[in-house]
Amino acid sequence: MENGRSQFPFPYQAYTIQEDFMRSLYTALDQGKVGIFESPTGTGKSLSLICGALSWLTDFENKRKEEAAVQLQEGEMSLSSSDPEDRVQSSAAEPDWITSFVQKKAERDLMFKLKDDEIKRKKREERLELIRKNVQLKYAMKRKSCEEDEAFKLLQLNKEDQTEAAANQDDEDLIIAEYESDDESKSKSRFCGDEEEDDELVEEHVTKIYYCSRTHSQLAQFVHEVQKSPFSKDISLVTLGSRQNLCVNEEVRRLGSIQRINDRCLEMQKNKHEKPHHEEAAKKKRGPAKSICPYNKISALQQVRDELLGRVHDIEQLLKLGRESHSCPYYATRLAVPQAQLVVLPYQMVLHEATRRAAGIQLKDQVLIIDEAHNLSDTLSRIHSAELSGAQLCRAHSQLSQYAERFKNRLKAKNVMYVKQVLFVIEGLVRVLGGKVGQNPQSQTTQAATEMLTINDFLFKAQIDNINLFKLHRYFEKSMISRKLGGFVEKYVGSGVSLHTHVSSNKENRRTEGLNRYLQSLRDNHSKAPALPNDQQGSLEAENMLAASPMLQVEGFFMALTNCNKDGRVVLHRQGNLSESSIKFLLLNPAVHFSQVLKECRAVIIAGGTMQPVSDFKQELLFSAGVQEERIAEFSCGHVIPPENLLPIVLCSGPSGQELDFTYQNRDSPRMMDETGRILSNICNVVPGGVVCFFPSYEYSRCIVAHWESAGILTRLANKKKIFQEPKKANQVEQILGEFSSCIQKCAQQGSVGLTGALLFSVVGGKMSEGINFSDDLGRCVVMVGMPYPNIKSPELQEKMSYLDKHLTHSGGWSPGQALIENLCMKAVNQSIGRAIRHRGDYSSIVLCDRRYSRAATLAKLPAWIRSRTSTHQRFGPAFAALRKVQKLK
Repeated sequence: MENGRSQFPFPYQAYTIQEDFMRSLYTALDQGKVGIFESPTGTGKSLSLICGALSWLTDFENKRKEEAAVQLQEGEMSLSSSDPEDRVQSSAAEPDWITSFVQKKAERDLMFKLKDDEIKRKKREERLELIRKNVQLKYAMKRKSCEEDEAFKLLQLNKEDQTEAAANQDDEDLIIAEYESDDESKSKSRFCGDEEEDDELVEEHVTKIYYCSRTHSQLAQFVHEVQKSPFSKDISLVTLGSRQNLCVNEEVRRLGSIQRINDRCLEMQKNKHEKPHHEEAAKKKRGPAKSICPYNKISALQQVRDELLGRVHDIEQLLKLGRESHSCPYYATRLAVPQAQLVVLPYQMVLHEATRRAAGIQLKDQVLIIDEAHNLSDTLSRIHSAELSGAQLCRAHSQLSQYAERFKNRLKAKNVMYVKQVLFVIEGLVRVLGGKVGQNPQSQTTQAATEMLTINDFLFKAQIDNINLFKLHRYFEKSMISRKLGGFVEKYVGSGVSLHTHVSSNKENRRTEGLNRYLQSLRDNHSKAPALPNDQQGSLEAENMLAASPMLQVEGFFMALTNCNKDGRVVLHRQGNLSESSIKFLLLNPAVHFSQVLKECRAVIIAGGTMQPVSDFKQELLFSAGVQEERIAEFSCGHVIPPENLLPIVLCSGPSGQELDFTYQNRDSPRMMDETGRILSNICNVVPGGVVCFFPSYEYSRCIVAHWESAGILTRLANKKKIFQEPKKANQVEQILGEFSSCIQKCAQQGSVGLTGALLFSVVGGKMSEGINFSDDLGRCVVMVGMPYPNIKSPELQEKMSYLDKHLTHSGGWSPGQALIENLCMKAVNQSIGRAIRHRGDYSSIVLCDRRYSRAATLAKLPAWIRSRTSTHQRFGPAFAALRKVQKLK
């Protein structure tokens, strides 16, 4: 392995750049590097990652096996030797026989461990071989109770002591279990010991590769590539996802929102594992028995786990397998994680520590590959940021107050203390927004303003600096109060049952009575209002939001406030009334959460189609996380298309000679918008098939299209190509893309008669600027109107710039804050223009309409394979001639 590999298994003849990619990847993994790998879309990046990484994993396991065999042989020889001369010289204080005994014991212990590891490894290999040959495996469980406890441990559920009388059994599942803080002794383990583990091989994590990407569709595509690879029959792959994606219980799936699905699932698991002595009480109580999930049986889960380890399954196949075997894919995949060699999962599961821990993911000495990582810094900031509206805070306070009042005689003293602390903090958060709890948030007016505070200043302003938020966060985690409150809300508030029927005289209840009536009226009005077909999804989401408890969001905000004071800011947005006002935690230093990942992993590979510009990436995420320059490995390759298949043009002026300067001051002028229309009209005249035009923002897209419509320019464009616009809702994207594609295909079949194709108006950073494939005729030309700089007046962005200027070094003549603005713009541009060329035989033109693209510093931030072919034209004529020439050649 020291010399790397020269040959890699590949499903077909690899391109030279793919071979270079795999060699560089192999070396980075072998040397424990943090690698930044850039390979343009259409160059087979996924297959290169798969074959390079799995080749390393195979060699690594073989090498480790050989080293263990050598150690075992040497150890046996050492133990069999009894020559006194070989013994270590003892000190004057110890006799020789003691020194010899200690040495021999250490050698024996090492031998036992090596033999034990070898036995486990052989059992794993034999077991997987049997699974792959479809041999029915039978597991002899030594104790039924141990089986149940082991399943319970792997599913990461907590049993709750239920000691109340049978008369109180109806609400028992809503009561918070007795809580012990870190200062108190921990309860003994409820699970079986680890003796006699003969067949239970699931506890030890084998060396594995974690592969994560942004969306489930990207993960599914990666799994399909693994299925096509030479490793498909030899690799154990598991795909992880949320309950929302993997649940096969239709009763639970119908709940809609992920929070309600999670709550219902956990409740059903708890019902399954209730103590036997409560069964009689349960029979005596009124109403139907508590339901348990029929898909969560240990034998069926183990069967699905074995199927997953034996053959590569995508999500659809996994769901089908779960339904056929009547087993839960969500829990089966988690059971399979320890023995899996390749684990495929979304960003959040690996980048968020609490989620990582809950999913049983162990990164220690493992390999992590982060694909589509161009927005990794933003993703980390978004995952660890949190926002709460005034309406959510008031609802959380009201619901928790009612919960505490209803069960005040049944909660333990420590629980009461912590619940009061949570209520106190929420009250402080509402107060800092200028409102009061217990009143209708929509009727409470606040003075419109935006305020930026450090974490400490915010805690003082809210008067909650005396509360230990770390302890409060641990209480949230261990007591599962968010889930308990969610069940309480669904049972009582969501059903419209009055919570104050028996305690209406209580002063606290009278204080919150108006708020409850307001929330109930919202639900009533919502249920009565007729929903338009296009709004059904949004209506369902709004209904779920009203019915669900916001305590999970509150818990997330509490956790965010435990960040270091310098790493984040709290933004207060007062919007005129309390309901619409909000508190937002903004993470300024994403490296603080990425550093743990980098420290634990053996190697981390950060890959993408367009990773440029890399400088800010290294500064903000790697150097700030303590990674040294020598640990970083970079790889970037060109495209596989011939040079003549791509024509990138920087256009500095339009057909009438109008200079193209889409700065905020100039872009709204009628002359600039007219000139843009003339450019687009000329392009549509010579480019067949699909033309995709990107605007810098939704606001400017609406403005320029409205101007073109009034000026008749839109009609001229529609005479050549059918016009489509990016939809407002994400669930309409597929429909628009389908119609766009169908129109282009019909126009191609008709030849030169009528329309020549279709024109799509899209927005940079919108629903169609990432993850959408405009290959072949769908994207024969991509037009970028202006430069999509972020809103410099945004308080969040200004604070981020200030933070970078203070903590990062200046380079290239720009301050780190200025570099951030430029890099955000060019990363968005690179993603948008990368939608076109998708394979070796594809061809397209890219027209960058703004003179500012001609600046050397800006051109340097384009991907190398585009930058090397880019030509700058001060006048429109030569640029248009080049565009026509390319189309005639094709």
